[in-house]
Amino acid sequence: MNKNLIALLAALLLAGCGSTPVVEPKPLASLPASFKEAPNSVASTDKAVTLPQPEWWRVFSDSVLNDLEQRARLNNTTVQQAAARLDQARALKRNVDANRALQLGAAAGVSRQGGPLINAAGGDGTLINTSLNLSYEADLFGRLSDLSQASLRDEKASEALLQSAQLVVQAEVAQTYFSLSGIDSELAVVRSSLQAHKELLQLTERSFRSGLTTEVNVERVQVALELADSDRLTLLRQRSQLESALAVLIGEAASSFSLAELELNATLPVIPAGIPSQLLTRRPDVIAAQQSMLASHSRLGAAKAAWFPSLSLTASTGYASPDLATLFTTSTYQWAIGGLMALPIFDGGRRDAAVKGASAETDLALATYREHILIAFKDVEDQLSSLRILKEQAEVQKRAQNAALRMVKLSDSRFRSGLSSRLDLLDARQSELQTQRRTQQVRTAQYQVTVGLVKALGGSW
Repeated sequence: MNKNLIALLAALLLAGCGSTPVVEPKPLASLPASFKEAPNSVASTDKAVTLPQPEWWRVFSDSVLNDLEQRARLNNTTVQQAAARLDQARALKRNVDANRALQLGAAAGVSRQGGPLINAAGGDGTLINTSLNLSYEADLFGRLSDLSQASLRDEKASEALLQSAQLVVQAEVAQTYFSLSGIDSELAVVRSSLQAHKELLQLTERSFRSGLTTEVNVERVQVALELADSDRLTLLRQRSQLESALAVLIGEAASSFSLAELELNATLPVIPAGIPSQLLTRRPDVIAAQQSMLASHSRLGAAKAAWFPSLSLTASTGYASPDLATLFTTSTYQWAIGGLMALPIFDGGRRDAAVKGASAETDLALATYREHILIAFKDVEDQLSSLRILKEQAEVQKRAQNAALRMVKLSDSRFRSGLSSRLDLLDARQSELQTQRRTQQVRTAQYQVTVGLVKALGGSW
């Protein structure tokens, strides 16, 4: 090879090396040793849980919930969209990987040519040709492998996003189901209260007709009855909306979906928070953000590799003849082998802009990854805090409910003995109704927050 040509190639190579920017990623913040709301969590093991339990909702031991979760798994449209995006990512990876493979193609054509040279040769200006063409780009500096690695990371990110979508839908189904069960439990309390108010109203009306009480007391009991009935209607409206939301989650039309009234009697499990470091290996959204960050690093490497020379190898073989009858004869056979090394000298700043754009994408992906980590710890801390407070609140509500029941019994006994008025009994029953409903609301919240903790932990513990 000519020495001047070798010197030129060496200069181009050095120019590419010297022009490649270096981008240093920002370090991640140190991880906490334990959750603030779970100080006794063991944090000495590095054993990681990499996959979420596929059917975590079975710990609640509720057959209706199990059926709804299975229907959502098959028919939920959000999950179907995430699955389609995963298929797109896999197809894109195959497309990128194809650039690293040997390319083989066949061609055939007929052309009509003219001009002094062709006319002087006595030809008729017709050329028929067939050929097989081979091409291959040598990945000298890793540009193609970086792009392939980026597409692989994108595929893994899409897989994690599919898991994340499944987990979100599973949690929404469970939380909506428990909300619906809680509404039905409140309805049972309100209906029982309605019946008690009706009996009290009948008794008060008889007393009014006998001249033993005033019309004001009758109206006061009537108002309490109507307010309780209004609460019943409000709960029925909320139930209808929750039922429709549940229908959408399981991929069915709200008009054709209905669920019989439920009882909130599922098992309420205790979910251990586990080890903070495991959170980063089992939360699908964190995994997806991590894979996206790694993909951006690979794309940055590909952008930097564009500063280096590229080498393309080609080969072709075939036949060319002015006459179809002599096309496949030995005299018309031809072949060619070639190689091309190329490096843009001046591109108006295109490669530099590509590197800076890829660097910005890397910074964005890293910041997004950090944000997902912070949100993950926030979610766990929020659910743990809520569970602790709800446990205390449930104990307070239990004491309040017991006191309200005793107050109703005493007021009823005093009323029948003539020692207190109907208003005292009415107030006692209204207080009992409020405490029962609040007790049900706290219990419903415990189920919902437990599901929220499972979701925050990535579906596993």
